[in-house]
Amino acid sequence: MRLKRRVHAEHESSHGIDLAPMLDFVINLLIFFIITAVFVKATAVVVNRPTGFEQPNEDDSKSIQIQVLENGEVWVDNRAIDTRAVRANVERMSAVNPDAGVLVLANELAPMAVIVEVVDQVHLGGIYNITFTTTE
Repeated sequence: MRLKRRVHAEHESSHGIDLAPMLDFVINLLIFFIITAVFVKATAVVVNRPTGFEQPNEDDSKSIQIQVLENGEVWVDNRAIDTRAVRANVERMSAVNPDAGVLVLANELAPMAVIVEVVDQVHLGGIYNITFTTTE
């Protein structure tokens, strides 16, 4: 009789591994990762360049004017500068007139990378009031 019980016990344990708890655990992990996932939304700034050149008005004369030519040269205060020097010039000019904004006069054929770099340098200089104008 003992022999039969032993054979019966060995027969029951040889069925294999029960996968139901593992499946429950995997489903719980899946739900956790879906809920805690960060959904990144790509943000972009759409820049619409004006088509015509408007004459600067009285408010623009108080603003800091930065010109970007079609060959990528940047002019501030009637002198050519490097794009990395825009920040220092903007900080110096905004110290004189703290309420001044920036007027970016860009040629319509100017490289967009240079314009974006100028705007980044202006932001680093602490001015967020930027107006864009194109020249022909």
